[in-house]
Amino acid sequence: MPSSQRQVSGVVTRLSARASPYHNAVTLFEAGNADQPSTSLSSSPKPSKRIKLEVESGTSSISDCTRSESPRKTSPTLKLEEMVSEGDASLQVKIKSPKKPKPIPRSLDTPHITPLRWKEVYDSIKQMRTQMVAPVDTMGCEQAQHKEKDPKNRRFSTLVSLMLSSQTKDEVTDAAVDKLRAAVGGTLSVAAIISADESTISDAIAKVGFWRRKTGYIKKAALRLRDEFDSDVPKTVDELCSLTGVGPKMAFLTLQVAWNLNHGIGVDVHVHRITNRLGWHQPPTKKPEETRLNLQSWLPLELHRDINHYARRICTKGLCPSANTKPPKSPKKRKRQSSPSLEPESGPKIDIAIES
Repeated sequence: MPSSQRQVSGVVTRLSARASPYHNAVTLFEAGNADQPSTSLSSSPKPSKRIKLEVESGTSSISDCTRSESPRKTSPTLKLEEMVSEGDASLQVKIKSPKKPKPIPRSLDTPHITPLRWKEVYDSIKQMRTQMVAPVDTMGCEQAQHKEKDPKNRRFSTLVSLMLSSQTKDEVTDAAVDKLRAAVGGTLSVAAIISADESTISDAIAKVGFWRRKTGYIKKAALRLRDEFDSDVPKTVDELCSLTGVGPKMAFLTLQVAWNLNHGIGVDVHVHRITNRLGWHQPPTKKPEETRLNLQSWLPLELHRDINHYARRICTKGLCPSANTKPPKSPKKRKRQSSPSLEPESGPKIDIAIES
């Protein structure tokens, strides 16, 4: 009886290699049947997808089943995004580049109209402020630098104080700066912040608003100052605003206090609200940046630094609308008065006796 033979049919896979049109260090391999002609990558029946190619320094690695033949020396890290679409023979390559921050606007194309009698109002508020002491006079960002001797540390302590002051009272900010200085070794410097643990910074500034975020902001700012600015505070608004957690208000105040540069008005919520209440903006502004640009277009340059201090107290002069506004009275709680004639009626009497 003849022996039966088992026939095994197999499929032979053929790999075809071709150079990548996007990088000379990448070789693409395509798998196909030996009996059928090879098809290109663009004719794959798979749906459209995004392929990320990452070429690391020293070796090349390609995702989506595309491998290099052997490790090769390549250029520094290169990231490409290839959009592969069905039936498309050409590959579209997008190279990601970091977004550049937009420059801070310095002036309006059309200056704002100068308000009537503004100088009279300003002088009245200035005269009123000489008769009172506000927390900003003794605990503002100007005071943080007085406890440092090194010029760089003085400027850095001013920046840290302003970063902590966001949505925080001056008294709390001043205490947090002192506690942070003591926690990092007695000197508030860039090197001290970098060396300190985040838990140490967090414990010191735990009473300021958004202290968790500000811990990371201060740490990242210190690293950038060390790497890009020689451990010193930048001298331009755009460079200051490029630091995480620093906005235009902080940038302009930092330049005024740390470098004695008057490049603009540091508009906080007090300046924004009070100047609108005085009617200095027509139409009223909705954001502090709009308020800043309006004020800078007509307010004399020598007053840009002082206006931030005058907008911290309630005005008592007749020219200010706040002077004629009476504070709302708190409603009084009525006390219940018990009348002797209205006594609750007694219910029926019940006698309980135990029979023996």
